[in-house]
Amino acid sequence: MPLVKAFFPAGLLTWIVCLFIGKGGSTGGFLNIHRIYIEGYTLHWSWPLFLVATAIAWFVFISID
Repeated sequence: MPLVKAFFPAGLLTWIVCLFIGKGGSTGGFLNIHRIYIEGYTLHWSWPLFLVATAIAWFVFISID
């Protein structure tokens, strides 16, 4: 269950960081920020950042329980 709870803060962190870096025109180096087109909407996203943020949030939620 902590893994499922970790998806929301990880997604929120990824979206906010990618929003600022992606709007500046940068790819973020290792973050590999790219544009995703979903149903006519454009979204900046980074899978490496999402995975790292999920692991950190998962660890925090495991530590709390």
